[in-house]
Amino acid sequence: MKRESVPSWLELLLETQFFTSCASHLLATRNECNLFCIQCEAPPAAFCYYCRSCDHSTHRVIQIRRSSYHNVVRVSEIEDIMDISDVQTYIINSARVVFLTKRPQQRGCGVSIGKAPASSAHNCDTCGCALLDVFRFCSLGCNLKGIKRDVNMTDVAENNRKCCGKDDVDDVGSSTASDKDSCNDKNDEEPQSKRIARHRRKGIPQCAPFF
Repeated sequence: MKRESVPSWLELLLETQFFTSCASHLLATRNECNLFCIQCEAPPAAFCYYCRSCDHSTHRVIQIRRSSYHNVVRVSEIEDIMDISDVQTYIINSARVVFLTKRPQQRGCGVSIGKAPASSAHNCDTCGCALLDVFRFCSLGCNLKGIKRDVNMTDVAENNRKCCGKDDVDDVGSSTASDKDSCNDKNDEEPQSKRIARHRRKGIPQCAPFF
């Protein structure tokens, strides 16, 4: 996911709590809030099947699913609306998915959740979690953090470049002005070769008398 391809609703998606009971349909059988509308960037961000029929029938809605108590979304539902090329994908229940937040570390590898085993060839750039394939991030959340970090580093580098460029211009300007002043001072001085001593005549010369 590149900086220019980060959708405006992504942060809201990552901050939303899913799989709670819908307050508007407490007695309904399918009242689990596991849907998210990418067009309505306002609470409640998570809603149930019945809310979708009432308020989001013509909107683009994605469904959040669960895997080992962690939220995932199918690649087929989001690959055409955001760039997920840097995010590790997994096959769960015959469907390819991506995790919304930091992926839980696989059990039995001898390390805690979020820590990459020493033998792992690929790791998440943000949290260090072990990855199965050549990807940069383990989840959409880590991807977003990585983008923000890259943007901050780019901005700092750009500011430093601008500052250095300004200083160089100032130095060049100062040097040029100094050289110009030095040249003017030299021009004001009379060349040494032209400094000829001028002596006033003492009087009219007279010839010596003849004897």
